Amino acid sequence: MMTQTQEKEVTDYLIFQELPLDILVEIKDHMISQITDAQIHGNLSFEDAFLKVKKSWDGEFKMVNYFLFSPVKIPLIVKKIIKEKFNVLLKKSFMIGLAFLGINLLLIYFSKSQEEYRIFFRLLNGMFLLTMGTVWLFNIKIWKYMRTDFKYKGKCFYTLYQHNVGLMVIITISMLQLLGKNGHYAYQFFRTQNTSEIVGTIITLLVPFILHSSVIFTLFNFFEHKKTLKKMQNFLQSADN
Repeated sequence: MMTQTQEKEVTDYLIFQELPLDILVEIKDHMISQITDAQIHGNLSFEDAFLKVKKSWDGEFKMVNYFLFSPVKIPLIVKKIIKEKFNVLLKKSFMIGLAFLGINLLLIYFSKSQEEYRIFFRLLNGMFLLTMGTVWLFNIKIWKYMRTDFKYKGKCFYTLYQHNVGLMVIITISMLQLLGKNGHYAYQFFRTQNTSEIVGTIITLLVPFILHSSVIFTLFNFFEHKKTLKKMQNFLQSADN
């Protein structure tokens, strides 16, 4: 049976590797199990078993670049997990974004005039802003856990999603700028067959699609971040003390 002191030594080692806490907790359980097995089957002391297990994990903790996620190097195992989880979230976000692109096109055909479509266009984009504002307002208690400079013991992000939650600020600013547009190029193309502004039409459709998908992606990140925080109450309490 591993003592609390020995378990703390494993935890401190993983904190030193700069793993997000949600990943750290999972790896810690695996590592403790491996150390225990090595002690039993190899008749090793804790120190020797721990050293053996650390060597087996060395390659996973190698620091690598992943510019899409972080400007600084991150452990290889974190990169693997991030790519796996975020690819799923990105696919879902773009699929939902395509659905809203379809809604945008329907609004063009349902609008009786350019002015009416302008109202629909701004209501659609305003809905995204309202959703983000509501999410922030009703989660005041975890605001500090969204900041990228707020880390456990100054070293570890609380969750692997924490890094992307800050994107909501950038996306919100972009959505505010979009709210001032009226989407007239797309309306003229589909309703008046004005083909003189093809580039403007593409931009008018593409920019909202990208921003809507980005909003959905950041919301997915936010709720995954919040859900993961709930599973780590012990770490949150130690950070508050």
